[in-house]
Amino acid sequence: MDELQKHIRCRPGDVGRYVFIPGDQGRAKRIAERFENMKEIASNRAYVVYTGMLNGVPVSSCATGIGGPSASIAIEELARVGADCFIRVGSCGGRQKNMSIGSVVIAHSAYRGEGTSMAYAPAPFPAVADLDVTNALIRAARESGHEYYTGTVFTRDAYYVQDRELNQRLTDMGVVASEQECSIAFILGSIRRLRVGAILGTDSNIWLDPQPTLAQKEELFKIGEKKTIDIAIEAMRLLISGGENR
Repeated sequence: MDELQKHIRCRPGDVGRYVFIPGDQGRAKRIAERFENMKEIASNRAYVVYTGMLNGVPVSSCATGIGGPSASIAIEELARVGADCFIRVGSCGGRQKNMSIGSVVIAHSAYRGEGTSMAYAPAPFPAVADLDVTNALIRAARESGHEYYTGTVFTRDAYYVQDRELNQRLTDMGVVASEQECSIAFILGSIRRLRVGAILGTDSNIWLDPQPTLAQKEELFKIGEKKTIDIAIEAMRLLISGGENR
């Protein structure tokens, strides 16, 4: 398929097999600045795509925007032009009461509280990250010396709506964070036979009392974001070095 993709504006050859998929355009660029010979390939709507090299292999970074519909379009179109290994590098809200802002979360699964994935798979089907990608992220985090959490995240649609009863129940069940893209990314990984994993930095926590100011949250998140990018880059290097061994 040599067709220009409608939303990401890319063709085969424009992106590498290995792609970072942050939601935020600024984060997509900060990731891409770690590549060798980085170039901006396309910019359309929420989607900004950069391609460069890691370990001598083409890699890309594509901003996916906010939420499941936008992320699903990016992943579908990236896969159509040759990508098959993805690391979501995102932000999230902590859902355990001891989690400070700026914490690192490696998501191995997601509670499907959003709607997009329901168009792809029935509700009982689990949203589970790829084991190889998840293990690479865990190994990279351990070797970096950064503290991190692993667990299930709560993927949801309505950012400004909080169901306190559901939040408490999920916290009691061990859910570590809430965010807006992991479950659809993991579902697409399963049904499109893609390798997809996720690492997130906490930018909030509904259980903190007192709540930090917005300025304090943003400063702490910057530190956490750098950690997530560092770990994601090293994890992708590990995946690349594995070659075709899956």
